[in-house]
Amino acid sequence: MVAKVNDESDYRPKFLEKFAFGMGDFWTSIAYNAMATYLTMFYTDVVGIKAATAAIILLSVRFIIAVWDIIVGILVDRTHTKFGKARPWVLFGGIAFGISFILLFTNPFGDGKLALIYAFGIYFIVNFFYSAVNIPYGSMNSLITSNSDERTKLNIFRMTTANVASMLLSIIGMPIINLFPAGSATGWFVLFGTIGVLIPFGYYFTFKFTKERVKPVIKQSENTPHVSVKRQFNALFKNKYWWLTTAFGLVNWLYNGVANGMNAYIAKYVLNDSNLLSLLGVATVLPVAVGLPFSEPIVRKLGKRNATVAGLILVIPGSLLMLINPYSKTLMIISILIRMIGTIPMTAATNPMLTDVIDYGEWRFGLRTDGLVFSANSFSMKIGMGLSSAMVAWILAFSNYDGTLAKQSAQTVSTIVNAFIWIPIVVVVIMIVLMLFYDLDKKAPKIRSELKNMSNTH
Repeated sequence: MVAKVNDESDYRPKFLEKFAFGMGDFWTSIAYNAMATYLTMFYTDVVGIKAATAAIILLSVRFIIAVWDIIVGILVDRTHTKFGKARPWVLFGGIAFGISFILLFTNPFGDGKLALIYAFGIYFIVNFFYSAVNIPYGSMNSLITSNSDERTKLNIFRMTTANVASMLLSIIGMPIINLFPAGSATGWFVLFGTIGVLIPFGYYFTFKFTKERVKPVIKQSENTPHVSVKRQFNALFKNKYWWLTTAFGLVNWLYNGVANGMNAYIAKYVLNDSNLLSLLGVATVLPVAVGLPFSEPIVRKLGKRNATVAGLILVIPGSLLMLINPYSKTLMIISILIRMIGTIPMTAATNPMLTDVIDYGEWRFGLRTDGLVFSANSFSMKIGMGLSSAMVAWILAFSNYDGTLAKQSAQTVSTIVNAFIWIPIVVVVIMIVLMLFYDLDKKAPKIRSELKNMSNTH
């Protein structure tokens, strides 16, 4: 049977709801940046885990959790409560995620086998609950409203608060850690343990002041309330735009993971001051935090694809600038600023692209699978994060990095610099090529109009 779409589906959310939605990614971003930027150094320099071993831990957990992401997406699409299908996961998943995160930056067993087992176990648990809250949270972008411009604005609120969180962590991170003895886990636990305590309250704020309004146009009969998993995956795999956005998400997270993951080593061993990580972190997120609120007219005028490609082209000369003198703090910061300015349109457009993919899937195949689409995208994100984290550790291992040394060899420093410059360039070129095949911007208005007409005629 066909069900009428909720009359509020084209709703324009008020400021409080946009802000509450955006604040969900404040905590997600802090957690992600903690794992992407700080965790590898915590393992190598505090726990004493070899870089190659750390790579195995980071990569294996991400690959395992990537499968769990898909399961979460399926479960979200089968959740039906008075609060919606995504918001309850944000509330209860946020509690479990916060509790587990408190224990991530701890080292109760010193070094040895028990330390390795603990590192693997707690990293797995944290990522397990991270998925349980982040996938449904991401799907809320398509559930709060069906209005394309409003979805873009919601994503801008989301990514702006995410970058503010990243900047805040960059400013306070190493200074707080360095207040405590070098090589001790105390500073790490104080900083990230406090964040873990605050996480559940942050997600409650998002849960409390948001509302899901978009309902499926096509609904199963009362005798078969759930679409089979096989049919869901068949529709997903036939959706060419899902393949494009999934591949794009994978390489995007490779870019983010390597760039963010190398920051700590650039500061400590290339610029010879670990406290400069704060400055590099601010340079990484400030352009996006400031530029995102002004990006919506650009994305609306050029389209999501064209705006994304235009911005990504700027990343290439920004990276090459570091070849002049990679040991110059000033040039390093200018280079990072240019690279990040280039990512602003992409940051504004990526999640709204996924909402268009969801609408296309419902229009083309008769199934609306918000949770599955976002979980499949999260699957690619986990693979990308796992690969990028492992790549950072592999690069260190290849360069003969030794976390017990205050100063690294010339070979190690040179390898860190080259990875920081060239890997992002290669990844960005791949992203541009993928975007050239994305033409859903032209089709999306017609798709939304036909879905709305379909709902009004039944």
